Amino acid sequence: MAKLTINGTVKEYAEGTSFEMVANDYQKLYNNRIALVIENGKLRELYKRVSKDATIEFVRIDERLGHKTYERSATMLFVKALSDVVGGPIKGKAKVEFTIGDGVYITPKGDYEITDELIVKVNDRMNELVEANIPIKKRTYPIDEAIKLFASQEMDDKVALFKYRQSSTVNVYSIEDYNDYYYGYMLPSTGYIKYFQVLPYEEGFILLLPNKKDPEKLKCFEPRENLFNALNTSTMWSNQLDIDDVGDLNNQICAGNTEHLILVQEALQERRIGEIASEIAGRGGVKFVMIAGPSSSGKTSFSHRLSIQLTTHGLNPHPIALDNYFVNREDTPRDEKGDYDYECLGAIDVEQFNKDMLALLEGKEVEMPRYNFLTGKREYKGDMLKLEPDDILVIEGIHGLNDKMSYALPGESKFKIYISALTSLNVDGHNRIPTTDGRLLRRMVRDYRTRGASAKRTIQMWPNVRKGEEENIFPFQEGADVMFNSVLIYELAALKQYAEPILYSIGPDEPEYYEARRLLKFLGYFLSIPSESLPHNSIAREFVGGSCFDV
Repeated sequence: MAKLTINGTVKEYAEGTSFEMVANDYQKLYNNRIALVIENGKLRELYKRVSKDATIEFVRIDERLGHKTYERSATMLFVKALSDVVGGPIKGKAKVEFTIGDGVYITPKGDYEITDELIVKVNDRMNELVEANIPIKKRTYPIDEAIKLFASQEMDDKVALFKYRQSSTVNVYSIEDYNDYYYGYMLPSTGYIKYFQVLPYEEGFILLLPNKKDPEKLKCFEPRENLFNALNTSTMWSNQLDIDDVGDLNNQICAGNTEHLILVQEALQERRIGEIASEIAGRGGVKFVMIAGPSSSGKTSFSHRLSIQLTTHGLNPHPIALDNYFVNREDTPRDEKGDYDYECLGAIDVEQFNKDMLALLEGKEVEMPRYNFLTGKREYKGDMLKLEPDDILVIEGIHGLNDKMSYALPGESKFKIYISALTSLNVDGHNRIPTTDGRLLRRMVRDYRTRGASAKRTIQMWPNVRKGEEENIFPFQEGADVMFNSVLIYELAALKQYAEPILYSIGPDEPEYYEARRLLKFLGYFLSIPSESLPHNSIAREFVGGSCFDV
């Protein structure tokens, strides 16, 4: 018998008991379904079995790790059902592209057309598989056998991915006779995946899933045109570069095409920045370019590059950071933990900002503030500004898209830009790279280089950063005039050499260890490229260093 400490009490279980059975004993204590367990600090799938004394914690589907497990498992369920309906994994191919709100956008890659009849059949087959409660099995294959297995299913993306894998084995999941590979853990059976809906959208499917705040309820799908167009543009760029996934990227690196790849990607991005500048100049009457986006989106580099492009149109841009309008530290609102909440709108002197901007719009000269982050005070040191006819303000800050931030300014004088690093590269056809992972790695590398902050500290802070983004940035993204995707298809291969050493510094006894190991495993898919080839105006330079801009 093994002694399991759960919720502070000890209970004995026979060795060999599945963690699913243990979870079922405690499920009544929780409102939401248990998806995984943590055994002595290590994440475990529910099919795993008790083998020793341990402390057990439960991970539910309303938590980040549990919700990702639900999404991953639901995606496999969809691909399995599509395969059954269309006629096997070769004919029923599909690529998981990106998320739109609570939906996963998936495009067809097989020998079929998306019709209303197909949508009904796929939904029905998914429900049949859920009702049957079929085990999602996990088997470990030698790498050579896994490659042969996926080659037989014409999954060339996985064959290319495993070609560069350093591990000697691969974990393969199966539902009945359907086999697939997934980056991350899965639920133990199809019966756990009760909430979903497949819808037609654009040129593909939307797999609508519950969000983690309410994981047992589906909301209506809300199309997000700006977000979709930005992500779809990046996908088209990927197609131009002939890179769909990590295997393709690694092939290009091995072929010695890195410098060409970087130059073409940077040129595509510069062209897009030029198009945005042309739109601003062509509109007429724009005096305030409002730029907002989540952490590590490359806002500063983007604003510099946009300013250069605006100059080519005869405009004279002036950068303004909303951070300079922070209220004095002692006046900053505090969050529920009692810490200063620098992310909320109340941390900004909104009234003074609007007063200054209106004065500039009226042609008056204004003394611009600077915020001293050491003293926590807003200071005035004679920085005078007066707008001439061709002058334009490029304003950057997390609240830039919130009309409450610029309530006094005429709508026609504002041009709003949402910027984010929206990852378009996939691990393979069925495993998308979460946008948040790319931004977390960007921030980790930059904070270590510029502030000496450890990877552990960045991981600790990330949930609060994400919370601030969800409250203050994401709700306003669709109100932007344009959306700019700052991601570079090669960047994770460039970040790898900087991120790996600092992630390895996190020890197994630290709470951040699991997240560090997950990110290290993720980076292990990529071959590394040197940063020397990166242009000095690249957004990537904001994170790895060597930028020609003051970032």
